[in-house]
Amino acid sequence: MTIRIFTTGGTFDKIYFDAKSEFRIGEQMVSELLIEANVTFDYEIESILKKDSLDMDDSDRKLIREKLETTSDKRIILTHGTDTMVETALALSRIEDKTIVLFGAMQPARMRYSDAHYNLGVATAAVQLLPAGIYLAMNGQIFDPHKVRKNLQTGRFEPVES
Repeated sequence: MTIRIFTTGGTFDKIYFDAKSEFRIGEQMVSELLIEANVTFDYEIESILKKDSLDMDDSDRKLIREKLETTSDKRIILTHGTDTMVETALALSRIEDKTIVLFGAMQPARMRYSDAHYNLGVATAAVQLLPAGIYLAMNGQIFDPHKVRKNLQTGRFEPVES
């Protein structure tokens, strides 16, 4: 079984690049983290976009959906910015017969203190264990995209009643 990993940018792949403390989307970090973790499962990585999720629109979500629908792989991880991750997950919700896990990070993976590594680990475990469906892996939990929100005050995802 191969896990297909698609990247879209977001904070996970941001890099610090000037004295103004501004960030931009850099090269994807997933491959480096998986090599560092010495994983033994088969995976393939493909970049779809390099965008902050606040800059994504319906055409970007359509492109993401088409990529995920047309891959023959049944286990898929999607890196995504946290601000509109739920919107994208909902746009993917009609994809059947595939286990798709979206995850991101509140701090760039390149930073020493980042949740990126942990969220990647949770996403890779989840995609191997969960039945077909769309999920979010953030803050050590797996969420149904219909029952979650990002709490901007706490910087965490939390369950909500639908």
